[in-house]
Amino acid sequence: MTAQIVEISGQKMVVLPIRDYERLVDLAEERADVAAATSAEQRRNDGEEFLPADMVDRLLAGENPLRVWRNHRGLTQDALGQAVGVSKVMISKMELGDRNGSLQTWNAIAHELGVAIDDITPN
Repeated sequence: MTAQIVEISGQKMVVLPIRDYERLVDLAEERADVAAATSAEQRRNDGEEFLPADMVDRLLAGENPLRVWRNHRGLTQDALGQAVGVSKVMISKMELGDRNGSLQTWNAIAHELGVAIDDITPN
């Protein structure tokens, strides 16, 4: 790498060939990528759950979060309802937005799905 130090308005500057500059930018980006990957791996090792892209896409598209999480956990409406003590119809109506459900029911569902209540309640 060749560089030239010049002084402009009392401030020292470095001038280098564009290919050297681009190489430095690439190296800095690689370093940032490695740091981000290391951080993500540590969070996963600490138990943080990572969501599949299709699940995130469904949530961002506005699909009911209760339905998305229930599907992600591989539960039917009937199985989730039985686990929390409500009917399949109640789960269906909550997913459709036709019924709100009590706070106790939402807490039980969140616990069963292993998520925070804010993750499953409609926006």
